[in-house]
Amino acid sequence: MNTENTEQLNNNASENEATKPAAMPPAPKKWKLMFVSWLFVYPVINIMFAVVFPLVKDFPQLGKTLVFTVILVPLMGYFIPLLHKRFWGWIVK
Repeated sequence: MNTENTEQLNNNASENEATKPAAMPPAPKKWKLMFVSWLFVYPVINIMFAVVFPLVKDFPQLGKTLVFTVILVPLMGYFIPLLHKRFWGWIVK
């Protein structure tokens, strides 16, 4: 084997090592994701029942549900990812 072929083999080996996928990060535990989400949702719903329910008690049921979901879903969409990020070390442990 000549030196040119040896260099080519070394270059190919280096390229293969550089293109190897990185090790997969640990998968999050589903129950921990749900638990952190619940830790946010439970108190928010209780606060909403105390604050919002008296304001909408005379609404039809669909109207009450609409008001609650219009408030709760955006709050969840904003805060739950932040909580997951904050507790990520524990979630994947």
